[in-house]
Amino acid sequence: MSHKNLNAKIKIPKKLKEILSQNKISQIYKRFEKNLNIEQNFAVAVSGGPDSLALSFLSKIYSVKKGLDVKFFIVDHKIRPESSREARLVKKYLTKIGVKAQILIWKGKKTSGNLQSIARKKRYNLLFDSCHRNNIYNILLGHQSEDLLENFFIRILRGSGLKGLISLDTETKVDKMNLLRPLLYERKDDLILISKKAFNFYIKDPLNEDEKYQRIRIRKLLVELQKNGLDKKKFLNTIKNLKFSDSVIKYYINKNLKENTFYSASKNEYLVNKEFFQQPYEVIFRSFSDIIKNMGKKYYPVRGKKLDNLIVEIQNKKHLKVTLGGCIVKKHNDTVIINGEI
Repeated sequence: MSHKNLNAKIKIPKKLKEILSQNKISQIYKRFEKNLNIEQNFAVAVSGGPDSLALSFLSKIYSVKKGLDVKFFIVDHKIRPESSREARLVKKYLTKIGVKAQILIWKGKKTSGNLQSIARKKRYNLLFDSCHRNNIYNILLGHQSEDLLENFFIRILRGSGLKGLISLDTETKVDKMNLLRPLLYERKDDLILISKKAFNFYIKDPLNEDEKYQRIRIRKLLVELQKNGLDKKKFLNTIKNLKFSDSVIKYYINKNLKENTFYSASKNEYLVNKEFFQQPYEVIFRSFSDIIKNMGKKYYPVRGKKLDNLIVEIQNKKHLKVTLGGCIVKKHNDTVIINGEI
């Protein structure tokens, strides 16, 4: 049976329909539906914060309308003592909109360091494993416009180039997984509104108030900047314009990868010719970064300075063998060979 025929027989539950009938929420859903625009089954990552709960509500309606099978995953990363209780509570509240969520529990060793970064890595590892087991290759994330602004300022402080400044995008491909952010340009206050209407509940993570984390300091700085004239809408438009400019560079990156590399599936290796390294530097850097990231199966690309140094070595040496980003990089005369580490 086609999705179209199936949709004709499926009705949105009355409670969800009542919430959706409110004008502001209806407008947000229309943008969400347009931005998502997929016909494949997908998973929703739920933290219990207002962004992910709003995402859950909108995703539930979308799945009903499209006749899709959607998995809702709550990650219990075990970093905070209350994380298990919170995960169970979120699961309970999701039943209010007819969602049966699954709690994914981290069973590794306890770690110390940047708890926000550690929690993020654990969350993605668990989500990816669960999605692979369920043959799902699309994961919805609840990032919204404030996350986009925070990411931009963090990247400025790191001295990032164009790609880094606009790295938080509506779609990111990691290995075979598509990370989708259909709420990226929505206001956080509007997502809080949806969470309150649908659940009258959301989790407040105490780490989101801890100023020892750079992201939190940036968040509070943005509040002060808005008080002093920062126009968020104009700033978001600037980011959009930078993304248009980036699309031109991406064209030449794809051209470089297509014309100057060869991937051997049997050997799981890339062969890169000398013409690859004769392009404008930004094209060389980002083409090479993409290969290292994909072959090394990493979520984040290698830091710029390390890659800069390796490119200089490749351009100045006849022979070399180094490891970087989970890859073995070898050069023999004019050919560079890149393998994933065993």
